[in-house]
Amino acid sequence: MSKIAVIIDDYFEDSEYTEPVSVFRAKGHDIIHVGLEKGKTVKGKKEQTPVVIDESVDMVGADHFDALFIPGGYSPDQLRAHPGAVAFAREFMQKNKPVFSICHGPQLLISADVIQGRTLTGWTSIIQDIKNAGATFVDKSVVTDRNLVTSRNPNDLPDFIHAALEKLA
Repeated sequence: MSKIAVIIDDYFEDSEYTEPVSVFRAKGHDIIHVGLEKGKTVKGKKEQTPVVIDESVDMVGADHFDALFIPGGYSPDQLRAHPGAVAFAREFMQKNKPVFSICHGPQLLISADVIQGRTLTGWTSIIQDIKNAGATFVDKSVVTDRNLVTSRNPNDLPDFIHAALEKLA
C-alpha cells in the first residue's frame, strides 16, 4: 500500500484531516505526519484534534513517500511561510507524485510556484490567488489534473476521498 505524507500545522480544518486519513488507513495506506518540528503536537482549529508530527519537513523528501495530502484550514497558510514546507510540496509536484489538496491547501502549492497551467479548485477566498498563480479555477466538488486532486471544502470530502483513492490504486 502507499505511504502518504500529511503536511500539517496548527489550526488545520479537523474534518478535512480526520475523514480522509480515516479512510486512507482503513484501505491499508500508511500515514506519516510531516510538519515543522518532529514530535510537536499540532491541533485542529474547531475540534482541537491532536496530531503528533512524525517527521520534520527538513529531514524528509518526496522520495520517502508515494503521495502528499494537504488538509485545509489555516495550516497551509502557516506552512507556506516556511521554505522547507514549500520545497517539500514543490518536490511532490515536480516528481509528478499524487498530491491531494483541499480547501486552503492550494496556498502551499501557490507558494511553491507549481500550479501554473493547471486546473484546480479550492476555497472561495483563494480563487483569485489560484488565478494569479497562472492556474484555471473550476467551481466543482473535485478536480483532478494529472497528479493533482483538489476540492473546495468539507462538503466535498466524499468526492475528494474517492478521487484520491483512485490515484492511489
